Amino acid sequence: MVLEHALLDVRPGQEDAFEEAFDRARGTISSMPGFRSLRLSRCLERPGTYLLLVEWNTLEDHTEGFRGSARYQEWKALLHRFYDPFPVVEHFTEVARA
Repeated sequence: MVLEHALLDVRPGQEDAFEEAFDRARGTISSMPGFRSLRLSRCLERPGTYLLLVEWNTLEDHTEGFRGSARYQEWKALLHRFYDPFPVVEHFTEVARA
């Protein structure tokens, strides 16, 4: 399992519109092969910052499968306009759990 991590800085005043767009975009990503789960959380200290965590079966399911698909273009059209700056996306594998 691979965990995708992205901190999303949403343009001030666009938080509600972002959340509505994200609700629509959720179905786009969840239909992709290798998708396992998704979690979007809003920061309490910085309300315009969101934490996106997506679980994939493999790194390639995200980097090649999703990003190389027409569905990614739908995701991009719905969400990318909200970010400033554009987020850094990183991938993690679990090494410990309590």
